[in-house]
Amino acid sequence: MRLVFAGTPEVAVPALEALLASDRHEVVAVVTRPDAPAGRGRRLVASPVAERAAAAGIEVLKPVKPSDPEFVARLTELAPDCCPVVAYGALLRDPALSIPVHGWVNLHFSLLPAWRGAAPVQHAVLAGDEVTGASTFRIEYGLDSGPVFGVITEEIRPGDTSGVLLDRLARAGAGLLTATMDGIEDGSLVPVEQPVDGITLAPKITVEDARIDWSHPALRIDRVVRGCAPAPGAWTLFRQERLKLSGPVKLLPGESTLKPGELAVGKNSVRVGTGSHDLELGEVQPQGKKPMRAADWARGARIESGETLGA
Repeated sequence: MRLVFAGTPEVAVPALEALLASDRHEVVAVVTRPDAPAGRGRRLVASPVAERAAAAGIEVLKPVKPSDPEFVARLTELAPDCCPVVAYGALLRDPALSIPVHGWVNLHFSLLPAWRGAAPVQHAVLAGDEVTGASTFRIEYGLDSGPVFGVITEEIRPGDTSGVLLDRLARAGAGLLTATMDGIEDGSLVPVEQPVDGITLAPKITVEDARIDWSHPALRIDRVVRGCAPAPGAWTLFRQERLKLSGPVKLLPGESTLKPGELAVGKNSVRVGTGSHDLELGEVQPQGKKPMRAADWARGARIESGETLGA
């Protein structure tokens, strides 16, 4: 099939590479979000998908909106059989949606209908799910509601952050998306409507969602730290300045000996109280500084036991 691939961030690159390597399909162009400011200089930078496509000598389209007449006209000229999508980041509507013969097929990182929305992996970690996965489905007007072509499953390991889990899903999902293109091309795949039961939503995680409430149980706090890593990053307040928890925390056995948010500083460790068990902090990142071991932070800040994290 003639494919026009739509994607933007690094997580979409493995799928693009898998399709480029396929001997059954031809990626004739890539659609991605416009260049965005990045770094201290805030200079415009092309997306990871745009950079990979340019390196492969593929035409790169960067419409502000997929409804832009110039983009619609060019997509019509390209006459794709199908448009595979991975984390493109823009809403798809007609007329662009109806141009490819086999529609737009999205690789979504959840077991649909669970976790429809922008942050499925983060919400799976936050909810304490033991298993997640990826699904390919035909895009319709509803939010991730189209019929499903195929799924893969992936175990969520105890120490997984959202970033680590998403990296595994991106690599495994690349194979699923390629197999879906193969099945659509040879007619062996027929999409199945999603069940009406089991629908959960996964809206974008906000900075406020990532704020630690130390009165919560330790297990819940561990999930927030892992679920919000690497972005937006779990955080708390210390001496009225923001402190990011950039590394994993360790759940300590036994009943809590500290009040929620209370710190206990040892020679090589920093413990903090929660609503249940104590936690040992991993890496932290004080405001305006680089990530560091919690023990090094405590020494540098001359923290005394009994000081607290939080409001």
